[in-house]
Amino acid sequence: MSEQDAGSRPSRDAAPADAARVDPARAANGLADRLARVGREIGGRESAHASGLAQADQVARTLHASVATALDSFHSAASETGAPHLRVELAAPRPDDKHLRSVQFELSRGRHRAIVTVKSKGEVTLVGPFRTGKPEGPCKSFPVAADTEIESALGGFLEEFLEEAATP
Repeated sequence: MSEQDAGSRPSRDAAPADAARVDPARAANGLADRLARVGREIGGRESAHASGLAQADQVARTLHASVATALDSFHSAASETGAPHLRVELAAPRPDDKHLRSVQFELSRGRHRAIVTVKSKGEVTLVGPFRTGKPEGPCKSFPVAADTEIESALGGFLEEFLEEAATP
């Protein structure tokens, strides 16, 4: 190939001639308009679940407050007996990672995890304890209205998590 031929060929890195004609602001506006339309469609469908999700959020926050109080007692007792390093993190309630219409909060220490999920369909699920990178489970579910059962199960669930999390 002659130097003249090589000089007239576009390089592989050069953008196609049509790319220079695309207005990035216009393309972004078109994409934004498209996704706004999708947001309205999906939002309209999901709005029917807003009440159930708000109730799930309230139940999750109530359970979270109970767990936070109990963990404060655990941390104090562990510190008083010479083990202040036995600290467990309690994350704030947030939208659930797996279930669209649910709220979760998580307990963690090192690789140890436990999750409390409250579903908008009126169910509380205790997940774990388990280790990060391992399959989640076991899971125990209860109707939201089963206060006594949930309180009892939550106590055992937290005890099991704390024992596992404190085992090297």
